[in-house]
Amino acid sequence: MEMVKNRAILYLKMIKFSHSVFALPFAFTSAILAASGIPPIKQIFWIAAAMVGARSGAMGMNRIIDKEIDAENPRTKQRELPAGKIKMRDAAIFVLISFAVLIFAAYNLNPLCFKLAPMAILIVIIYSYTKRFTWASHFVLGLAISSAPLGAWIAVKGTIDIEIIPLCIGVVFWLAGFDTLYALQDIEFDKSHRLYSIPQRFGIKKAIVFSRIFHFITICMLAITGVIFNLNFIYWIGITVVTGLLLYEHSLVKPDDLSKLNMAFFNMNGYISITVFAFTLGALLL
Repeated sequence: MEMVKNRAILYLKMIKFSHSVFALPFAFTSAILAASGIPPIKQIFWIAAAMVGARSGAMGMNRIIDKEIDAENPRTKQRELPAGKIKMRDAAIFVLISFAVLIFAAYNLNPLCFKLAPMAILIVIIYSYTKRFTWASHFVLGLAISSAPLGAWIAVKGTIDIEIIPLCIGVVFWLAGFDTLYALQDIEFDKSHRLYSIPQRFGIKKAIVFSRIFHFITICMLAITGVIFNLNFIYWIGITVVTGLLLYEHSLVKPDDLSKLNMAFFNMNGYISITVFAFTLGALLL
């Protein structure tokens, strides 16, 4: 039993399961907007299952594709695959099972979700290759994460509607903004290994400016979402809190001091997605 537990922990570490807090709250935010409240428990369950399957498969695939790169990067060489803690075959099986969970969950939601599930898988696979040829890889990752709110909307409504697009765009720029900051850690490695990112292409100072612009766009998109859905003052309090969190996040990252980057990335962005969901739920319930 202890061996099974330790093995499970290894896989959860490989896919950084704790980081699900980044995308899952946005999926549920979209779901409650679509339902104008709390969706049926059955929909909530299958949305959560689809999200877990999609993210687990995406992270597993990314680790497989980047194994050789991770093995050369001092920051990532101790990850489970390059360190030999998990075999490639086992990781591949894990990915297949995860994507099967996504497809099965989509099937249990509605026909449109089921039809679009392969496209979601294709996007997350393509992302893993983009840093090999374009600094815009941050936006491809943002597009992959934005499938969470879009997919949840489709799960509840059964249609793709323009009302949810600003929230999805906000998620794209939110992710691109903090992924740009995250990439600052690997700027020298990326340069020496011909990998592309905004910091590698434009330098540290400009990358930080780009990240700030992206997050400003995020706030604008969240504001537009509030107007579209006619959300009350509770939602706007939440957006004010999110703005404050983003300002604090950027105060931690300076061109000559990247020592607090992990705190900015892991803590603030988890708080941001949860805050958006909590205050949106509060606005809808009241």
